[in-house]
Amino acid sequence: MSDWTDAIVGERMTVDREFNDRVRQSEFSNQEWGLIMTAVEFEIEDADDPESARVVADTSKLPQIMPELDNISQQMGAMAGGGSDGGSSNGAFGEIVSDIKDAILGGGGGGGVDDQKLEAAERLTQEYADELQRHLESKGKFDQVRLAYQE
Repeated sequence: MSDWTDAIVGERMTVDREFNDRVRQSEFSNQEWGLIMTAVEFEIEDADDPESARVVADTSKLPQIMPELDNISQQMGAMAGGGSDGGSSNGAFGEIVSDIKDAILGGGGGGGVDDQKLEAAERLTQEYADELQRHLESKGKFDQVRLAYQE
């Protein structure tokens, strides 16, 4: 199945550029989105039926990387708040301590995974998959890709 994804690398790059605005409007930074995309694989659901076949995002690995998303967010917050005066960095430090306390005391979501952030990542990756399919269809390549997926 990796052959079909190798065949659309150029198309994915185009969709990546076009999808950048959508990522900027989301709650995720570019670094976070990059990490999310490393954990997502794309499949073609109902590939044997040309009428109902569609690109879907397999997000089953996202829960594994969600803690790292929090680390990226904290690092970015610390860099933004860690200016030249000590007061700003103390604010970022306080947030980190608060997050650690939440994780230890159970206030930080189900088992360290922020369910709302996970759902947002799942939604955004499916939006990307939908955009990828629209792009492939507009270029007349979706049927070719669908058939390659089946092999």
